[in-house]
Amino acid sequence: MIKLTHLLTVTNKLPHSSESCYSIWNPNRSLSLSSPFHSHCYSLTDHRVLHRVLEQCRVSRDSKTAAKTHARVVVLGYATYPSLVSSLVSTYANCHLPHIANHVVHHAFTHVSNLFNMNLILERLMKVGQCDVAKKVFVKMPVRDVVSWNTMIGGYLKNSRVVDALSIFRGMLNAKVEPDGFTFASVVTACARLGALANAKWVHTLMVEKRIELNYILSAALIDMYAKCGRIDVSKCVFEDGVRDHVSVWNAMINGLAIHGLALDAAAVFSRMEMENVSPDSVTFIGILIACSHCGLVEEGRKYFDMMQNQFLIQPQLEHYGTMVDLLGRSGLLDDAYDMIKAMPIEPDVVIWRALLSACRNHRKKELGEVAIANISRLESGDFVLLSNMYCSLKNWDSAERVRQMMKKGGVHKKQGKSWIELGGSIHQFKAANHSHAEMKAIYRVLEGLNQRAKLEGFAPMTELVLMDVSEEEKEENLNFHSEKLALVYAVLKTSPGTKIRIFKNLRICQDCHNWIKIVSRILNREIIVRDRIRFHQFEGGFCSCRDYW
Repeated sequence: MIKLTHLLTVTNKLPHSSESCYSIWNPNRSLSLSSPFHSHCYSLTDHRVLHRVLEQCRVSRDSKTAAKTHARVVVLGYATYPSLVSSLVSTYANCHLPHIANHVVHHAFTHVSNLFNMNLILERLMKVGQCDVAKKVFVKMPVRDVVSWNTMIGGYLKNSRVVDALSIFRGMLNAKVEPDGFTFASVVTACARLGALANAKWVHTLMVEKRIELNYILSAALIDMYAKCGRIDVSKCVFEDGVRDHVSVWNAMINGLAIHGLALDAAAVFSRMEMENVSPDSVTFIGILIACSHCGLVEEGRKYFDMMQNQFLIQPQLEHYGTMVDLLGRSGLLDDAYDMIKAMPIEPDVVIWRALLSACRNHRKKELGEVAIANISRLESGDFVLLSNMYCSLKNWDSAERVRQMMKKGGVHKKQGKSWIELGGSIHQFKAANHSHAEMKAIYRVLEGLNQRAKLEGFAPMTELVLMDVSEEEKEENLNFHSEKLALVYAVLKTSPGTKIRIFKNLRICQDCHNWIKIVSRILNREIIVRDRIRFHQFEGGFCSCRDYW
């Protein structure tokens, strides 16, 4: 990485000017975009250097240097370059100077009439995470084409603002702009991430109505969408009815089966690839290894890992090693997992060490867990929580408290669990022990009734999972109000008996909730599907599709 001082030395060789960046918006002064410097010998090299200076300013929040560089940008005639506009906006926003960022956008907007360049500015703003600024530019644009709408939808998606992406798509339809294949590729992916089945069906119906041709990208996206919305049966139909001449379609099917815990089905699809003359790639093997990991198929996983290298000559990457470590760790083979890490020909990344740490927490291997923590260079909230939970499970309260103090000192907060359900096309979200919902009194009343009935059916709260040194009553109270329980009860309140319930959760479902939902599925005679961070759980008649292994 080039140091900021070096970059400034380079830019100091550019023509000097007494221009202040604050003077460029002087309404009494006209700016000529055809500055004499624009055709000077300083060409794209200077533009790229200035861009890199601004990136350094953004990271270091050096507003003074950013202002000087901004002045040079204007003098050289680069004030409407999409990459520099986005860099300036991002830098000023990061320096807590939103009013100057807005001036940059206004200046670019008033001096750019070319739709192509405006779309580039939108794309660049989205790329640096300035979604709200991009939205302001988008709204002010006098003319928008399908690329403009696609840029906004795709940009929101890349910035994990899925609901906004779907909202823009609806706006696109209301504006009578015809979506194309690129539009639907993004929208289908948005539906997959949200897990909203009603939205998924609506989007798929639109694709059929508008006669959008299904290429391999859209086929793979549809398979993935239905799998992540809990309809693996529809994924199979899309797979069987469509063209399967590209490996990505097969990968989507294998991955979909994997997250549903259907390892044998995934293996059968893998075997069909050879019969249909489609060669697996590195992504294929990640999917099949995940399928083995979710079902504890250690020997099968080892077989595919060896096959990848020896038969298909694919060298394992970090993702393959990470999945193997996860497979071995989940199965309790922690020494084998650690041996694999030590034997890796490439440097293990943080994901691999986290997989080992998670296994150490589950199997209460304190010493090896501390080794994993020592190899994670930048600890995040989940790492601290795993370590703290491991100590708590061993009733090592002092060490657990020390970890919590480290979190407090570092300003690290535990990621809050949240669950959501889709009812009538709307998303209803719940957080653990949250009282903000308008119908929370009714939810708690029904929850209490279900808890009593579950206990009569043999349910016993797993208070040992509440890793705090408090009374058993307090531990049980803590478990009662997990977000997935609140979401399930709300679905019971709002749907008719026998209706299938689908719940989505941002974290891994805990064992207490898992056991509780199994019994509730039998009490209510309902099928309940939960998609957590790892996989799907299909509860019916007191059993789960994961066979209590996840």
